[in-house]
Amino acid sequence: MEILNLTALLITLTAIFSYLNHRFVGLPTTIGVMMIALVFSLLLIALGWAGIWSVDEMAERILMRLDFDTALLHGMLSFLLFAGALHINISDLAAHKWLIGSLATVGVVMSTFLVGTLSWLCLNFFGVEVPYIFCLLFGALISPTDPIAVLAILKNVGIAKSLETKIVGESLFNDGVGVVVFLVLFGIATSPVDVTVSGTLWLFAQEAVGGFIYGLLIGFIGYSLLKSVNNYQVEVLLTLALVMGGYSLAMALHLSGPIAIVVAGLFIGNHGRMFAMSDTTRRNLDTFWELVDEILNALLFVMIGLEVLVLKFSTSALIAGLVAVIVVLVSRFVSVGIPVSLFKFTREFSPHVVRILVWGGIRGGISVALALSLPAGPFRDLIVTTTYTVVVFSIIVQGLSIGRLVKRAQTV
Repeated sequence: MEILNLTALLITLTAIFSYLNHRFVGLPTTIGVMMIALVFSLLLIALGWAGIWSVDEMAERILMRLDFDTALLHGMLSFLLFAGALHINISDLAAHKWLIGSLATVGVVMSTFLVGTLSWLCLNFFGVEVPYIFCLLFGALISPTDPIAVLAILKNVGIAKSLETKIVGESLFNDGVGVVVFLVLFGIATSPVDVTVSGTLWLFAQEAVGGFIYGLLIGFIGYSLLKSVNNYQVEVLLTLALVMGGYSLAMALHLSGPIAIVVAGLFIGNHGRMFAMSDTTRRNLDTFWELVDEILNALLFVMIGLEVLVLKFSTSALIAGLVAVIVVLVSRFVSVGIPVSLFKFTREFSPHVVRILVWGGIRGGISVALALSLPAGPFRDLIVTTTYTVVVFSIIVQGLSIGRLVKRAQTV
């Protein structure tokens, strides 16, 4: 009953904030509801400071029990990734596979070490002492661009198709790689004796490569079942089972659930859409998953806005957050600029491609969830608050300005 009441509260707040945004604010839904939720949270904090409302009590009753990282990483993420991958043209993705693969693997690793190293140097300069391994851990969780945030924000930007494919394709795959890097670094931070090069390579192969193969397998099984029936109600249920059962089994097998669901979504959205569905099924399936995508996106961004209630702000956290915003952008520029520069010898790119890829690399709920998944310790609150600062800046500042940047770049 407690979960039901909590879900009812979040859905109600999401509906109210969506209405207010649509009726009075007029921002893209995801950004609008997050900003309204953020303002709502700050008002509650102000009431707490004034002694009118007990913010700590509310946060304890609601947000502490919400378990954001579990709700996202083991709940909403599979639905959102499948809904996003379902509408990606695999031919467009294949045309840029080497660049997307480089950005999603080498780019993530490069960014992790750049963010970690620069953060460590800058924080020590300002007198905030954080061990290097924890700075690398922050680099791992903040380096992947969030496919949920990227898909939601780019939806109405009007970006060139090839550039949109690069940004979305990278974001769909790099979060799975980022999680693997995060797990490896977390193992080093907590039990360095057990971490070896061979063990690290095996973990990557098991999670990433295994997740890819597993995604193809469940995608083919789902396709075969869809092809054998012609009833859209049953076919919608089959896709739900594919997402929920497939993701849960992937996690139980220690495979990358995000990569598996993206691959399965691409399989169903392309091969399945063409050969296993009637026109009626396509229309109803698209309508269903678009609605799921819209509702869960709005709910997720409201949750991000509300998370400020449980953050512990301090002078060191404020310094770390401001430093991290600059460090993340600089690292993104280097980790994107090098692969693009190398690929320019063999292919042409749109004007200002690096600038757009850098600014379009939105961070979102996945980074917050990974930060919140860290166990209690002397540096957890600092990492969580710093991550939240970068994510809010990314969604609001980069998200609201990426459209203007794209238009300006395309008219130059």
